[in-house]
Amino acid sequence: MANPSEIRPVIGIDLGTTNCALAYSQSDAVELFSIPQFVHPGEIREEPLLPSFLFLEEQPTVGVLAQRKGLENPGRLVSSAKSWLSYAGVDRNAAILPVTAPDGVSRISPVAASSQYLKFLREAWNTKRPDAPFDTHQVLVTVPASFDAVARDLTLKAAEQAGYEKVVLLEEPQAAFYAWIAHNPNWRELVAVGDLILVIDIGGGTTDFALISVEDQAGQISLRRIAVGDHILLGGDNMDAALAHHVAEGLPKLDGMQFHALYQHCRIAKERLLAEDNEDSQLPITILGRGTSVVGKSMKSKLTRADVVRILTEGFLPAVSIDEEPEEPSATLTEFGLPYASEPAITRHLAHFLRRQSATPTHVLFNGGVFRAQLVRDRTVEILNKWLPRPVTPLVSGDLMRAVAHGATYYGLARQGEGVRVRGGVPHSYYIGIESAAPAVPGRRPPFKALTVVPFGMEEGTGYEFKDRTFVLSVGKRAQFRFFQSSERKEDPPGSLIEDIDTTMEELSPVEALLPSEVHENVPVTLESLVTETGMLELWFVARDGRRWKLEFNVRPKKERLPSKSS
Repeated sequence: MANPSEIRPVIGIDLGTTNCALAYSQSDAVELFSIPQFVHPGEIREEPLLPSFLFLEEQPTVGVLAQRKGLENPGRLVSSAKSWLSYAGVDRNAAILPVTAPDGVSRISPVAASSQYLKFLREAWNTKRPDAPFDTHQVLVTVPASFDAVARDLTLKAAEQAGYEKVVLLEEPQAAFYAWIAHNPNWRELVAVGDLILVIDIGGGTTDFALISVEDQAGQISLRRIAVGDHILLGGDNMDAALAHHVAEGLPKLDGMQFHALYQHCRIAKERLLAEDNEDSQLPITILGRGTSVVGKSMKSKLTRADVVRILTEGFLPAVSIDEEPEEPSATLTEFGLPYASEPAITRHLAHFLRRQSATPTHVLFNGGVFRAQLVRDRTVEILNKWLPRPVTPLVSGDLMRAVAHGATYYGLARQGEGVRVRGGVPHSYYIGIESAAPAVPGRRPPFKALTVVPFGMEEGTGYEFKDRTFVLSVGKRAQFRFFQSSERKEDPPGSLIEDIDTTMEELSPVEALLPSEVHENVPVTLESLVTETGMLELWFVARDGRRWKLEFNVRPKKERLPSKSS
């Protein structure tokens, strides 16, 4: 346990697709931060969330007011910046948002938009808490487990542009699980060795899955994250759009602005109709007309609870077989935009994930705003129980809209010895190929050796420095690096040099890189390895004059071996 006087205060931020949240540590406890923001022109109010919307005008607006202004002028509204940040099909540093901006409206990049949200949170904190400046905190920002190396780097770039220093990234499903631990100090009584916990996170714009196993480590219960799913652009926003289309069928043709307003009305009505204390069977929907006689041209409709239940259960949570596959995109040519999921049935995506992992979860942890509705939680459990040999135990923790920020803050304390850490040990040993220094022989290439840069089971968030070994690195021209992995060689210590590369070692795809230098030269270097919290191996080459070069690749396979019940 760390000395309380040595514990650095923590801020955890959920940089969400639809909403952002912030939590912070107070002594050894975690508190949720209400975010002051404009809700109407000239009116500031503290809100539990910061909507991830940016309205572009002379002085850009962020949050609730930006979202409201976007109803009247959607061509100036930036949304889903986080999803664009993860989309490799575009230049994420280019000014491309809003995609629908008319001529004459300046656009902004996904990185810059994300930076605006992070900057707003930093300034809101400093305004409200001048006694505890933002920069005195250890800051953690969450990202989807499926973010690739580029998306993570761009998230760090956005944070840097917002004035953040030394940000730590954490996966959202893990953060959600940390929130559950924080809310359940007796968690060891709620799970047992051999249990497998499925984390389902459905937010406004995305769906993510992860698996966490409960294991025995030296006689103590420990937790290990063993698998993550793909980043699926499907969530509560899709449900709201489906409800809006349903209501629009009974109205005269709507223009884009009217449909956007209908979408927002349906979202609010859905949340009220699915609330546990709701007694209404239907709610009125009114859409203002376009023109001078607004009141006279207003259109009225309604949304019934029965329709909400039907559309959600049949369209997004249908009772499918565990063997069913999500629908693949069918169009060859599509409009420029995000790669949204073609398959709206979340249950098909879930079946695909569990089947690919050969997983039989014993518990399910819900996270994200969609699961605030008991109906959605119950329906998900019902379908899981049809697939699995025994019923799953549902787990829920606190404020589902802010659990990720809460869990990130808890993790920040855990890194300092103030809580339980979920392990994510690397399931292979990893090696980099080293060409031997040997005299040239006709017809024979110099033999290769392998340096152990990541030992089996190395914890994510840890690293090694190999200062006792010096190598020669060629920089200033494009080069290829060979890497190997082994699931059999579990005893090779970090820094050990394997003389013979045998059949126990599998060669991976080589990594090509241009290590920058003003001239092509051979530089004596030592090596450092780091496996980040998000499953990337960073291999650093360090020259004597302080220059550093980095190689990076993913050490988290798409499918990771699940432990047996007897392990």
